[in-house]
Amino acid sequence: MKLRYIIKHFTELTTAELYALLRLRAEVFVVEQNCVYLDLDGKDQQSFHLLYYADDELAAYTRLVPAGLSFNEISIGRVITSPRHRGTGLGKKLIDASIEGCYEKFGHQTIRIGAQLYLLTFYQSFGFVEQGEVYDEDGIPHIEMVKVV
Repeated sequence: MKLRYIIKHFTELTTAELYALLRLRAEVFVVEQNCVYLDLDGKDQQSFHLLYYADDELAAYTRLVPAGLSFNEISIGRVITSPRHRGTGLGKKLIDASIEGCYEKFGHQTIRIGAQLYLLTFYQSFGFVEQGEVYDEDGIPHIEMVKVV
């Protein structure tokens, strides 16, 4: 299996890439996690999108968000690994690539995320530290975490 990723600004995405990433987000966030929410939140157009492929299939994805849009700091959001590719180590590769992508696109600065609480240890392994209290987002416990440069 050949792994590769690309990072594109929203304006650079092809219609096929946009369809694939929105389909994956709906598959995981809406159907699998059973969350009825408005995924299209108006932030995609100002963000970069990291698409991680296994061969020619979109296997994982993140959204790299500029400072001031979700948080005061830059952010990584909409973190997804396709159910077909979980347990392969792709999630770790995805976060490594996302952190490097943030630094490449926005410069070396603090990254803030809203992490699902059950992934706390996973994100800590990349240097993220929890900050604040646990909060509910669409019925799923979350916590803000920061990675300081």
